[in-house]
Amino acid sequence: MTENLYIGLMSGTSMDGVDCALVLINDNQIQVIDFICKELTSRIKKNLLEISSNKMIDLRKLGSSDVEVAQLFSTAVLEILKRNSLDPDDVTAIGSHGQTIWHEPPQSPTGHIPFTLQIGDPNTIALSTGIATVADFRRKDMAAGGQGAPIVPAFHAEIFKSSSIDRFVLNLGGIANITFLPKNPGKPMGLDTGPASVLMDAWIRQNLNKELDEGGEWAKTGKINSPLLHELLDEIYFDLPGPKSTGRELFNISWLTGKLAKLEIEIAKEDVQATLLEFSVETIKREILKIRDYGEIIVCGGGVHNKAFLSRLKEKLDHFRFITSDELGINPDCVESVAFAWFASKTLKKQAIDFTPFTGARHPVIAGGVYYPN
Repeated sequence: MTENLYIGLMSGTSMDGVDCALVLINDNQIQVIDFICKELTSRIKKNLLEISSNKMIDLRKLGSSDVEVAQLFSTAVLEILKRNSLDPDDVTAIGSHGQTIWHEPPQSPTGHIPFTLQIGDPNTIALSTGIATVADFRRKDMAAGGQGAPIVPAFHAEIFKSSSIDRFVLNLGGIANITFLPKNPGKPMGLDTGPASVLMDAWIRQNLNKELDEGGEWAKTGKINSPLLHELLDEIYFDLPGPKSTGRELFNISWLTGKLAKLEIEIAKEDVQATLLEFSVETIKREILKIRDYGEIIVCGGGVHNKAFLSRLKEKLDHFRFITSDELGINPDCVESVAFAWFASKTLKKQAIDFTPFTGARHPVIAGGVYYPN
């Protein structure tokens, strides 16, 4: 069955590691064979954060990071091949999302031409692994008038839709996105709700020199500050209708610092963290309740490990049944990487993917470019 093996690669807004999934795809039947995550080195992550900060761009750093990220992606591929006693010829293709450096969708208030930029040179991946690599999935959608994000909801719609219950898929990464899958023949929809962990990660990095708030333990020591919460929610993005997408281009430490400065009051650092958690939960809740006030929520992404976050979500959305994607056969940590393996299979078959309900594109597109190893 090796002619149907694909590998999906993903590094998200959190920049916490490279997810690598080995996937058996038979038509639209998907089986995850193996999954690993390769942590980004502190130096690569530092460089990526600097490049994506919109300060002075170092072209040498950008170019070298493009190759370094690809080399790390390739290392993950070679490791998963070795773990499963596979040769490169056993895998049909790699689907690589790359690492987003900048995402400026059509609704951006800057007035600039919309674009999205992911790095992780697919030429390097193809030659380093000996496997055809499909990459650059987002820009075709944007060329068709779409947001270029979120695009993984197209995969959610394929594998998580139920004929008996209205479902939301909630992906918790640096940014949170939701996919609504109605049980009837109605049209699905999806959008980025706003930050999930990106601000909490930035705040704990700045104050405690930690990469993340494990389980939300630091947030649990603080109290929600109402004036700060009100100020955080006062952002035009939350008033925009879907489809919409966002990222650390808007929600970053400078944005948070600016909000804190406007209040001109002293707030304990742990209270800021507690308020950031509440802020993310509140923005997710509001977008879900605009669509439905009942149903099932399938949670996936790294945020499933933040117990404080999930607990608060369940309190705020107590009319919903919560499950993780594990209960439907896919590890919550690898849903996105599996999606890019599936996207690669579609690209090689020259099959268009319908991102239109989730990005607002004018029509479905055959997404991604193919890079051959020889």
